Amino acid sequence: MNLKTIGALAMFGLSVAFGAATPNRQADVVETSKGPLKITPLYHGSVMLEFGGKIIHVDPWGQADYSGLPQADLIVITHTHADHMDAALLKTLRKDGTILVAPPAVTDTLNGTVGDTDAVSNGEKKTFMGVEIEAVPMYNLKLGSGPGKPFHHKGIGNGYVLSFGDTRVYFSGDTECVPEMKALKNISIAFVAMNPPRTMPPAEAAACVAAFQPKIVYPYHYRGQNTQEFADALKSSPGVEVRLRKLEGEP
Repeated sequence: MNLKTIGALAMFGLSVAFGAATPNRQADVVETSKGPLKITPLYHGSVMLEFGGKIIHVDPWGQADYSGLPQADLIVITHTHADHMDAALLKTLRKDGTILVAPPAVTDTLNGTVGDTDAVSNGEKKTFMGVEIEAVPMYNLKLGSGPGKPFHHKGIGNGYVLSFGDTRVYFSGDTECVPEMKALKNISIAFVAMNPPRTMPPAEAAACVAAFQPKIVYPYHYRGQNTQEFADALKSSPGVEVRLRKLEGEP
């Protein structure tokens, strides 16, 4: 990271340290108004967060290597597809007192098989363990298996904005560039999926990011897409820092 980048982050109260969570996982530490937030991208749509002594797993999937990683205090699930809602792994990651937050469709699908879940619907805000969670619609506008058959229906799944003090972290989930994403405000860090044909290609994802201007963006859920294409497309948005991470198992 160069001095210009460090200075830009300091303007927003964001500082970064890099280190290896494991030999194959790079973790970034961001200073928030309520203490450090450690972010570890794992695989595909799976990310681990550490904040205030709590472990948060987002869309944990057993295709990643979870050996040696801590169990969750809070688990956040975007939707019912198997690469986001891995019931077997959820049982492993849960412990006494773990809170699982998910859209109602996930709650209905799991039906208590991995313990209780707290349902959050599109547009709702709830606070768990001091972290405010806002559910943002995630859905397809045009991509699907046929006319009127989108891969992701509006209202079924959630993207999320998690607030750690004044630091707002957005996870897009599986979505195209929907109006609700473009209308986001004051996003500190964004994780944006780009995995055609079910989510956006890199160029469309970059255009959407340029619309809502997060301070930092990570492409995730990219499955071999050209993330450098995404980064290059955002060079005309100097207020957005793109962080490319080689996710475990990605080519």
